[in-house]
Amino acid sequence: GSIDSTVRCWDCRSRRPDPVQVLDEAKDGISSVKVSDHEILSGSVDGRVRRYDLRAGQLYSDYIGTPITSVCFSKDGQCTLAASLDSTLRLLDKETGELLGEYTGHRSTAYRLDCVLSEQDTHVGSASEDGNVYFWDLVEGSLAVTLAVGRSVVQSLSFHPTLPCLLAATQGQVQLWREETFQPEGDGPG
Repeated sequence: GSIDSTVRCWDCRSRRPDPVQVLDEAKDGISSVKVSDHEILSGSVDGRVRRYDLRAGQLYSDYIGTPITSVCFSKDGQCTLAASLDSTLRLLDKETGELLGEYTGHRSTAYRLDCVLSEQDTHVGSASEDGNVYFWDLVEGSLAVTLAVGRSVVQSLSFHPTLPCLLAATQGQVQLWREETFQPEGDGPG
């Protein structure tokens, strides 16, 4: 994804410098790109979430109306999550674009901040400009956890794909957060 409003795809095996495909539907810079086995999800400053289904050759576009800073797929592949500069996360049905939930309470007005879904799709998370990371219950929409990560903007988040562990980046450092009951695999008693 690029500030030139395109998503470019390269064939890594060929090592050719030219992209094999250029997706140029966006009207402003691309702020976020996620890839699944057959889909590309992009968020743009033009306020749209675009999903390219490469198998079907289809483009699906959902208009949010405010610049998108981050997008991601749910683990079950049924939903997409979009963060935007109006300090709101929106959970959308991937196929229909229906708004399934909105999550607010964090601050996102000026920076490109990440959003995430927990490893079992039970919680929606967001970085924030106030130094915290916020998690909401996906279904109820209620604020579940606030993590005090630092004193300034939390720029980046990454949730482990299968374990309840979170990486958060702020002030030039990366922090690992995990549940108190967390047990690494193979590290049982004895």
